[in-house]
Amino acid sequence: MKELLRNHPALEVCKEQIGAALGLMIETYENGGKVLLCGNGGSAADCEHIVGELMKGFLLKRPVHDERIPAELRRNLQGALPAISLPSQIAVLSAFLNDVEPQMLYAQLVYGYASEKDLVIGISTSGNSENIVNAIRVAKAVGAKTLALTGEKPSRLSALCDVTVQAPSRETYRIQEYHLPIYHYLCAAVEKHFFTDI
Repeated sequence: MKELLRNHPALEVCKEQIGAALGLMIETYENGGKVLLCGNGGSAADCEHIVGELMKGFLLKRPVHDERIPAELRRNLQGALPAISLPSQIAVLSAFLNDVEPQMLYAQLVYGYASEKDLVIGISTSGNSENIVNAIRVAKAVGAKTLALTGEKPSRLSALCDVTVQAPSRETYRIQEYHLPIYHYLCAAVEKHFFTDI
């Protein structure tokens, strides 16, 4: 956290929120859960980015010691922290958009994937994107934990989620610029928690 705040001192105002977000992620993985992420536009790209950092080595090597996997395969595998980017599910998303209700597309995927062990992360610079709000509402209904990355303004997501990290800006591009170091920190810290002693 110290390095994050040294490089981005404006994030001092949300350091407790970032710490709470880290706690949710660690708790999720310790309980055998997975992380589901949803967002629109640039935030959809952030979902993909986060999954890339969680599902393979980010800053640390993650050797696999799982004896179920043959040794020659283990050499080319890395420890994974299970995460799914919902925007990447293009076939079901486009079918749902076409056949049912566009504002419920992520809610449908959350309903299909999420359990009470899981964490659903909604990324929205406004905090009010209807499809993200609906996804979080379904997540809460099925007992999943919820985390939002938003801007500094109070929002529907900040009212709904177990934890909301409110980046200190009201400008979309600036909020997105803050979200990157925030989630890089979270991914690195979770990785350190689970893989330092491997």
